[in-house]
Amino acid sequence: MLARHGQSGFTMIEVLITFVILVIGLLGLIGLQARGQQAELESYQRGQALVLLQDMVDRINANRLGAKNQAYVTSTPVGGGGALTDCSTVSTQAAIDLCDWGNELIGAAEVAQGGSCSTASGANCVGAMLGARGCVTYDAATELKDSLGAAIAGTGVQTITVAWQGIAPTVAPPSSITCGQGSYPSDAQRRVVTATMRVASLTSK
Repeated sequence: MLARHGQSGFTMIEVLITFVILVIGLLGLIGLQARGQQAELESYQRGQALVLLQDMVDRINANRLGAKNQAYVTSTPVGGGGALTDCSTVSTQAAIDLCDWGNELIGAAEVAQGGSCSTASGANCVGAMLGARGCVTYDAATELKDSLGAAIAGTGVQTITVAWQGIAPTVAPPSSITCGQGSYPSDAQRRVVTATMRVASLTSK
């Protein structure tokens, strides 16, 4: 009498369970890749912002007289997109620096492949962050005092700020940093980097 051997192999339910596990794993991998790309873009934008921030700090340091006269203080943010500014129409060094900085914040330093940075609209200007804006503020309450206790004009702390739109909402910047406030979908998407500097009065006693 011949012995009967049981059949071996995978049942349909086992195949389906394996398939579901693979799909869940692949979805997690896709999500991880998307988060990685988002983090990479955020890091790139922050790097660009720091370069543009340092650029204005260097410009102010190179023009101490203009800085002491508060010629770099902005009443409204510069940059923010739109048409580039023709900097040949301005005369003072501080105005030229702010004009150049505004164009850099719009993205004039780099153009899209196969295009050109349009002066009229700012189209194809891609060398900056999303909605990049720059501000310079002056704090008169921090002015140095001379030997008689009188405040020395122009020696207060100047704060240079670069703001831009982040990809995803995070913690909003402090409300005391107003550059770019109300310019983005939410304040939780506003990103900022700041630097402070003071111009000393070397002639005061």
